[in-house]
Amino acid sequence: MDTSDELLEMAGPAALLTLDGVIRSLNTAMATALGRPAAQCLGRVFGDLWPTSQRMSAESLVTHAAKTKAVAMRVLDFPARGGAPVASLIEARPVEDPASDEQLVWVHALDARNDLTSLLIPFRMATTAAHLGLWMYSPHDHQLEWLGGAPTVAALFPDPTMSLSRVISAVHPDDQEALQQLLQGASTQQSPWVRLRYLPQHEAWHQLAAQTRRIQLGYDGPERIFGLIRDDTKQEKRKEEAQAALTAERQRAKDIADFSSALITAATEQELQQVVLTRLAATFGASGALLALVDEGRLRVSTDAGIAMWEAGVLHGLPLDHPSALTEAIRTGKAQFIPNREDYIRRWPQGAEFPRLGRLGSDYAVSIMPLVEAGNQPLGGWLVTYSSGYQPSLDERTLVGTLADLAGQALRRIRLQQARVELATALQKTMLPRLPEHLAGLEVAARYRPSRDGLDIGGDWYDAFEMPDGAVALEIGDVQGHDVDAAALMGQVRLSMRAIAAQERNPGTVLMRTNELLTTMVPPRFASCTMLHLDPRDGQVIGTSAGHVPLLCARKDGSHSVHELPGGPVLGVVPDTVYAEGTFTLDEDSALVMVTDGVVEGPGLTLDAGLERAGTLAGAALRDGLNAEETADRVLDAAVAVDHLDDVAVLVIRRA
Repeated sequence: MDTSDELLEMAGPAALLTLDGVIRSLNTAMATALGRPAAQCLGRVFGDLWPTSQRMSAESLVTHAAKTKAVAMRVLDFPARGGAPVASLIEARPVEDPASDEQLVWVHALDARNDLTSLLIPFRMATTAAHLGLWMYSPHDHQLEWLGGAPTVAALFPDPTMSLSRVISAVHPDDQEALQQLLQGASTQQSPWVRLRYLPQHEAWHQLAAQTRRIQLGYDGPERIFGLIRDDTKQEKRKEEAQAALTAERQRAKDIADFSSALITAATEQELQQVVLTRLAATFGASGALLALVDEGRLRVSTDAGIAMWEAGVLHGLPLDHPSALTEAIRTGKAQFIPNREDYIRRWPQGAEFPRLGRLGSDYAVSIMPLVEAGNQPLGGWLVTYSSGYQPSLDERTLVGTLADLAGQALRRIRLQQARVELATALQKTMLPRLPEHLAGLEVAARYRPSRDGLDIGGDWYDAFEMPDGAVALEIGDVQGHDVDAAALMGQVRLSMRAIAAQERNPGTVLMRTNELLTTMVPPRFASCTMLHLDPRDGQVIGTSAGHVPLLCARKDGSHSVHELPGGPVLGVVPDTVYAEGTFTLDEDSALVMVTDGVVEGPGLTLDAGLERAGTLAGAALRDGLNAEETADRVLDAAVAVDHLDDVAVLVIRRA
């Protein structure tokens, strides 16, 4: 037996390699550990037979021994073959073949069963470098041995050996099952990270992450479960803080968007005041808010729950030229931020009228923003108070100022709209006629409600007047549009029809002459119309229609009928149109109901259904003994209740 044979006759894996790592000979244990028959290993490079994760370490082991002529050691994991990978301490040392004097490298697995600590040194070094903790679990005696690692993690486990039951008792009850499954299901592959909440002695909960792997320690050595521990407590806290900040920022962005939207959609000063006082302080973390609007050069003040009205009462009615922070901000259009009382007294020595200003200091500040719109007179401003040491940032004060600008635009729009509505209302009153107070044998009532869109004015009209022959002329119509032009044209048409009717008795002739007038207008505008000639003595009615909705007749027994009058197209479209007439009789205790299309048509209401509803209401009103005024109210109120979009006009004529 030569020296080479002796080197391979050991119980553990061993092999002889050339200086460049080629296998010259190996024993059965090495071939088994590498997972190949010995014949397939001979002539192969030693490092190529190892798993990819171990290849570089195996190659460097041989290279170091060959070049330095010194002993080298590495801990390498032989691949698992139906069991756990084998962590072995491999030694490489240079030797000489006595038969050929060739320089060789002898690699073999050291017997570390009595010195497992040497196998664990690389594991400890790796985990320390990765800021992880390392533990080893023996399933046979249910003991965990803490092997150290990063000092901050190792400090969580001061005892080097702990029973499994003791460790489990320190784990959050909701996570104990996950820990047990992690140990019981440990495989030869690295497990996923499992999150565990752990409570060390005399500390708060820590958020840990653990993973396991089953490894055999040394050739023919024991199997153990190794675990890595990562302390994610600080990371989770930062993540929670970041998530909370993100959630707060999203909520803040939503609040600001809702605030802006509410300002834009506010239709009245009262709505604008409600938006500001309910949202301003809450949106910006303030303790209170005050809104001051300018009326005839003086402040009109209102507050939210954070500022008592008695505190702000001294500001109410202040003239705009008063020497104080609020009036100066409104008057000049420049925002004011007041961090402390000294700053306030220095800038406005005569203006310490607001009680809270006496408490200005390190824990109390005031921000004032004017409500302005470029090129216009001062509108007002708002005052926001901050407490508990909160100091709004410059960006936040800029954002509050942007919303104040938006509120100023909304207030300007509201006041302009109010002025236009008042103008439109006055114009409408002048356009609609006053009905005759006394008509022998007849009751006449009219109602009008403008469209919800645009100005509070429209093109619907009605009229009733006595003719030279003692009859009563009745008309109702609808001019295209819902604006001042429509109202003006409506007035022209109504007055023209009155003038023509004074000379022409027949309704058809009146409509024909009116149509001639409208077809010559530029730009062209059209109108629908129904005109009746009613003789109150015998109830005879002569009527015609220019594209208007049918006429309704209601009777005292509650019944009703629809009259489709003859006539022609709407006025203003076809020149030289002749409008045919129809004749019928209005019985005593019956009523004619003339309406515009807004009464009987809508988004969810067809013309037939609308006529049926209006006729039923009118018939029921007469059956209940209601007069013409009350009947007109019933018909109009029903139209408004179904969310009408168009102008609506109702003219009721009851023959007593």
